[in-house]
This record gives sequence, C-alpha cells and structure tokens, in this order.
Amino acid sequence: MAAIAERRVRPASFVGTIGIITACIAAAWVVSAWAELSGAAAQFHHHALYESGRPFWLSALLVLCSWQVMTAAMMLPSSLPFIRMYKIAASNAPEFPRALALFLTAYFGVWTAFALAAFAGDMQVHRLVDAWPWLAAHAQIVAAATLALAAVYQLTPLKDACLKACRHPGLYLMSHYQRGARNGLRLGLGHALFCLGCCWALMLVMFAAGVAHLAWMGVLALIMLVEKAAPRGERFVVPIGAGLGVLAIIALLAPGSVPGL
Repeated sequence: MAAIAERRVRPASFVGTIGIITACIAAAWVVSAWAELSGAAAQFHHHALYESGRPFWLSALLVLCSWQVMTAAMMLPSSLPFIRMYKIAASNAPEFPRALALFLTAYFGVWTAFALAAFAGDMQVHRLVDAWPWLAAHAQIVAAATLALAAVYQLTPLKDACLKACRHPGLYLMSHYQRGARNGLRLGLGHALFCLGCCWALMLVMFAAGVAHLAWMGVLALIMLVEKAAPRGERFVVPIGAGLGVLAIIALLAPGSVPGL
C-alpha cells in the first residue's frame, strides 16, 4: 500500500474527480430537500405507491429513480475514502475515467437491486396487512419489527466483518486492484457488496421511513459515515444498535410516536 500512497497524483485531476463526486452528493441533498419541502416526496412513499393503483413495474421505476438520489446523498459520502485511494492507485492510468464510471455503475447497481427487493417485499407486506385484519389493527408491529431487525443486525458477525472491510478500504484495494476499465466494475461490485452487508438494515429503516424524509436521511447518513469513516467509528455500533432497539419498543408501545414510521 505504501507504493500506492507514494505515487504522484496530478492535483488538478485528483481534485476534479473528488470535486465532481462531492458536487453530486451536494446536488442529491438539494433535490431531496426540495422533494420533501415541496411535497413531491409524498408521491414516492411506499404507502402512496401501493394505494395509487399503478402497475408494479411503474411504481418500482419511480422508487428506483428516487433511490438513486438517496444513494448518492447517503452512501457516496462514506465511500469517498475508497474512491480517493482508487484515484491515487490509478493516477497514471489513462483509462481511469472509464474505470471510475464502471465502478460507480456497479456500486449504484447493487443498491438499486436492494431497493427493488425491498420494494417488492414491502408490497407483499402491504397485501398481508390488507388480508389480515388483526395485523391491520396493529400495523405498528411492522415499523417496530423493521427497527428491531436493524438493532439486532448491528450486533451480528456479518455486520462486523463488512464494517471492517469498509473501514479499511486500502486492504481490499491492495488485494484486488488491477489496471483496466473493466476492473473498475469488479472493484465497484466488491466494494458495494461490503457496503450493502454493512448498511442494508439501516437503509431498510430508511425505506420504511419513506423517500426523502430529511430527518431520517440525515440521521442514518451520519450514522453510516461515522461507523465507516470516523476514527474508531466501530465503537458506535453497539450504542446505535441499542438506540434502534429502544426506538423499536417505542414504536410498538406508542404507535405513531416515531416520526416517519
């Protein structure tokens, strides 16, 4: 890794790459804020999509479009350390722009697949609630179960393993880096799978809260950034799990008391 770090990077090129990605992150937050403040986000909420009567494919397309904005706003910030290292490693490679494009394509592709699976599962949950009067009368169980799942997952070995991989991107890059545009696709896929393994339960909470719910977006994005990028961020995993557990109990005992859920 020292050899990678010692390579000279053209300052303008490096700043340009990171600057463009940072601008995309900022733009995603601006769009998300506009969507909530204007009321447009309500049209993309899973409850509204279920009740809209639209074909599944059209509702899914709307979810996936909005999910790209959320992925840029919430997930890209914690992946910037990996992208910085990737840029340094490929500083003299003329194919790096294409490699980075393929990296981001794979990264967003993995999270898009997750969003599609989450939306399909959510539609089945809605149908179950409609078909089961008791569950319809106790719908808070769904929100509480989502929070409880996220709380429990915080304490699992899989979460720990994926978080370690996300916190030490240099080790992964040192083992898997190769020149060539297509390698960007492979690196993006591998990084995204570790990211998914680390954060899927938290993003499931985000899905339940609804697209562009700014409070939940801000809190969950900060949690993921701290866990993956802050010094000794792994120390916060257990307290975050405990907090999610408390919220699950509150959501169960006091329906409607947890905003957005």
